[in-house]
Amino acid sequence: MSAMLIVVGVIHLIPVTGVLGGERLAALYGLRFDEPNLAILMRHRAVLFGLLGAFMVFAAFRPALQTLAFVGGFVSVVSFLWLAWSVGGYNAEVNRVFVADLVALGCLMVGASLSVTLSLRTR
Repeated sequence: MSAMLIVVGVIHLIPVTGVLGGERLAALYGLRFDEPNLAILMRHRAVLFGLLGAFMVFAAFRPALQTLAFVGGFVSVVSFLWLAWSVGGYNAEVNRVFVADLVALGCLMVGASLSVTLSLRTR
């Protein structure tokens, strides 16, 4: 259960390098981020992913926070997968993010299932 949160947390921490600027964002997503407004928004997105990823790793060691971490992870992953699937036409780099989020979804499903199973056993 905790291991699954750590894996998903690390997947969410990878994009935090985008805060370093447009070149790093371009490497992550295969797009140019020369327009300042877009660069600001994407760098801020990197910060938010860092916060969510750090929270999930932290929650892996704090059972009282794990439900909240699973909920946050599911919202993040499912929303991206749905958006990517519904829009389509994305490049190879965004496909890499899609695949990583499929892995994250699998980990979240395993971790949440284990959490529910353990909770039912302790009743």
